[in-house]
Amino acid sequence: MLISQLPDVSRLLADPLRAQIVALLADGPACTCHLVADTGAKQPNVSNHLRTLREAGLVVAEPHGRFTYYRLLPEVLEAAAAELSHLAHRAVVNSESRREC
Repeated sequence: MLISQLPDVSRLLADPLRAQIVALLADGPACTCHLVADTGAKQPNVSNHLRTLREAGLVVAEPHGRFTYYRLLPEVLEAAAAELSHLAHRAVVNSESRREC
């Protein structure tokens, strides 16, 4: 079940390598070679995860000379965090409300 119409960020970040890539991109744009070096993963694996993140709208690819840099889109993470915060608030407000059987 999707939390909203936005990309299902929780599902995207459930993969440990994908979550690590997103964490690395939070420190600034990086190319695939940087992410391979930082994660220790194989290049095809990193590229596949970047494609998934790009298709979901979580990162954008930006050409820079011979290389392509990937940049995290913080507004997508902020929107997902807002949705989760809203769910947490509803849970607090309704924590004592029990439905009758």
